[in-house]
Amino acid sequence: MFGEIVIFIVVAFIIALIILLSYCVRIVPQTQVYVVERLGSYRTSLAAGLHILMPFIDSVVNKVSLKEHVLDYDPQPVITKDNVTIQVDSVVFYQVTDAKLFTYGANQPILAIKQLTATTLRNIIGEMDLDGTLTSRDNINSKITRILDEASDKWGIKVNRVELKNILPPPAIQDAMEKQMKAERERREAILQAEGRKKSEILIAEGEKQAQILRAEAEKEQAILKAQAEKEKQVLEAAGEADAILLVQKALADGIRMLNEANPTEQVLTLKSLEAFAKAADGKATKLIIPSQIQGIAGLASALKDVMKD
Repeated sequence: MFGEIVIFIVVAFIIALIILLSYCVRIVPQTQVYVVERLGSYRTSLAAGLHILMPFIDSVVNKVSLKEHVLDYDPQPVITKDNVTIQVDSVVFYQVTDAKLFTYGANQPILAIKQLTATTLRNIIGEMDLDGTLTSRDNINSKITRILDEASDKWGIKVNRVELKNILPPPAIQDAMEKQMKAERERREAILQAEGRKKSEILIAEGEKQAQILRAEAEKEQAILKAQAEKEKQVLEAAGEADAILLVQKALADGIRMLNEANPTEQVLTLKSLEAFAKAADGKATKLIIPSQIQGIAGLASALKDVMKD
């Protein structure tokens, strides 16, 4: 009986020791911080690793994650400067940088960021018209991020960025915008087609111009070649005539030389003169110039004829 009591006491002591150790020993995971209070007051913030707490005196009141968090809000109505109600869907990316300020800075810091985001979004878009809102999304994101980061700094929160996922105008305005975009696309298409036709006409004109230039150059080259051929023909003809004249002159010179070498008599010369006169008379000339020697021979012939008659 006594042995059973001892065993029970030992087991109870071991269990109590295990419970005590589990309460006193805390292992903090990576990317987390534990906020510890001692007797109701802030004592310290435990980083990643093994830590020992005082039993029944120290207590972990908050476990804070240091990872980046995403707050995705439902679309909310926002009125622009020109009184157009649009639906804006936003996303906030934030990270806890100070676990103590995050624990004690605000009662509900996430809800505070959400409300501050909605208020800031209404204030910024309320100063812009619809067109400016649709075309200045990056500017709106930068303004909201800056304002939220400054306001949440006292809560131990760092707002990295804010993104506007969707900006939805009313259906009637969406239809009008789609029609306007369609008309703009058609206008640009017409401009592109007109520019294409213009470029095509320019290319055709340039091609025709080049063709005319090439034809003119071809005609010019042809005329030059024709003129050169005619010139060469005339040069060849002139050279041929000159050669013929030289040959005739040479033949005459050879004939005269041969006559001189033969020492012809007066009667032979007279006979040659008559032969030359006969050849001249066979031509088509209407007037003949007869040398005085031939005239004398003719008169002599006439006198001889008269004597013979007598």
